Amino acid sequence: MKKQMKKRLPGLLRGLVTPLIAVAVLICFFAGVSNLESGSGDEGKRQLEESIRRTAAACYATEGIYPPTVSYMEEHYGLQVDESRYFVDYQVFASNLMPTFTVLERSE
Repeated sequence: MKKQMKKRLPGLLRGLVTPLIAVAVLICFFAGVSNLESGSGDEGKRQLEESIRRTAAACYATEGIYPPTVSYMEEHYGLQVDESRYFVDYQVFASNLMPTFTVLERSE
């Protein structure tokens, strides 16, 4: 009887440990995917900020004034803003001073 219990115990442990390891691997996988998604959002925001800055500078170099609005840059310089994902606050003080802008990621 004792030998039979000793044989069942490793099988029982293996039956419990295998699903626990699988669950741990899945948790690690989903945590990694979530981390990648947040990193890609930060990178997209940074790229949009850089695109706005470069487009405004190109407009100033070409026309001698900074663009009055973001839509002006979209129409004349091909800037693309995903408005469902980002909000751009673009403030112009004077046509010869670099505008201030803030890019905010919209919450889902």
